Amino acid sequence: MLLTRRLFAPVLAAPLLRGNSINGWTTEDGPESSYYEKDGVIHATPASEYPAWLRSARQYENFDLSMEWFSKGWMDGGVYFAAPEHGIKSRCGFKVSLFHQVDKDPRTNSALSIFPVVAPKVVNVRPEWNALRVRMSWPKLQVWSNGELVHDLDCDVHPELKYKLRRGYVGLESLSYPHRWRNIKIEPLPATEKWESLFTSAADLEKWELTEVVQRAPAKFEAFGRILRSDGLGNLTTKEKYRDFALRMYIRGTHQHNGGVLFRSQGGRERYEIQLHDVREAHYPTGSLYFHQRAKYPEIESQQWFLFQMWVKDAWCLVRINGENVMEYDRLENLQPGFIELQAHQAGRWMEYKEIEVKRL
Repeated sequence: MLLTRRLFAPVLAAPLLRGNSINGWTTEDGPESSYYEKDGVIHATPASEYPAWLRSARQYENFDLSMEWFSKGWMDGGVYFAAPEHGIKSRCGFKVSLFHQVDKDPRTNSALSIFPVVAPKVVNVRPEWNALRVRMSWPKLQVWSNGELVHDLDCDVHPELKYKLRRGYVGLESLSYPHRWRNIKIEPLPATEKWESLFTSAADLEKWELTEVVQRAPAKFEAFGRILRSDGLGNLTTKEKYRDFALRMYIRGTHQHNGGVLFRSQGGRERYEIQLHDVREAHYPTGSLYFHQRAKYPEIESQQWFLFQMWVKDAWCLVRINGENVMEYDRLENLQPGFIELQAHQAGRWMEYKEIEVKRL
């Protein structure tokens, strides 16, 4: 029982099935029985209901991916790439739809679409084994089906694709249908994206300092492995200043948590704040630019991780949560570089963060 994967060198063969791990791939967000391997073919079972998926062992930015997938009868599922650890995978990252129907007029939810954003040039799917190839070398995205080019995209100029993650997991999704895959090969291509890590472990706390601590309930920011946990009243502030930047991280909090991400902060009240407050009808719920622009309430749940992304450039700011634009504002007046801060705003209402990264623009 072997699965071949092509890395930089010749194609390598490795044991495919190790418990719930298929050549290092693992079942996530569903039971271990969702996927299994037999005679070199990966099978999806009825247990593979959404949001279960089979996830690659590592993350990829640029790559050349090829596989075969079988279509017969009603099928619905997909192939993920640049998928996040947490969050809505087809929104935060990319999904090529695997569907049985051959639409004469392709739509954004047709088979082979970049679901649910870009329709394929043509739906080339047969009721048999189909060859699929995906090549990502940002910003160029190309997809072939049975040797025919169905996508040739520049992600940087597409209004939705340009905000998606560029690095993430490759994965398989079946939506409980009897999908089959074989001959999966992944060739990593050179990475081009450069981010600065602000927190991945306790060692990164040296990049921050505590500020505005309230003595009646002093803030605590503690590292537990990959996770940064906050409670109390006060801020954790970067030692460096940033003017134009992209920021991303995973966040979760207790029920009705209250905190914020501050930027262009000069200390004290001179700053902007993106609110973190999971109350749907709050004046400024999660994603809002406090005092300036209320956010569309995002799809988040208490104590569940969500992907937080934001961009700040000159007078413009965009906040994206779980792959959805929830707040955009273009009238920032303070254009001076400032600190980025994580705000703990209510004692007893913990919040957690991980994989905090920033990129200067």
